[in-house]
Amino acid sequence: SGPWMCYPGYAFQVPALPGCRPLLKLQCNGSQVPEAVVRDCCQQLANISEWCRCDALYNMLDSMYKEHGAQEGQAGTGAFPRCRREVVKLTAASITAVCKLPIIIDASGGRAYICKDVATYRDA
Repeated sequence: SGPWMCYPGYAFQVPALPGCRPLLKLQCNGSQVPEAVVRDCCQQLANISEWCRCDALYNMLDSMYKEHGAQEGQAGTGAFPRCRREVVKLTAASITAVCKLPIIIDASGGRAYICKDVATYRDA
């Protein structure tokens, strides 16, 4: 296992995390998140390698913006009508912490719970 397994073209494909989309939307808008929504998202994320969880969250966020025809990170879009882009990114980056699922942050196997790369995701 390693970060290479997250890249396109390898046997492992990073899923779109459909169960985490409602969690992100509800959290970002400050709404109460039902336990079933949290559980569904966390179960999907738990099935992904610790190396690939942040990539999966990044891909989910990117696809949500693209589905709504917005430029990545644009505030006030159909995906996140009441959320500033910084809040969206930080909320997505913290999903691993909400689920209490570690991620691997470097080649030495160092672990964390917040996806730094998602939090610093730049607008395209």
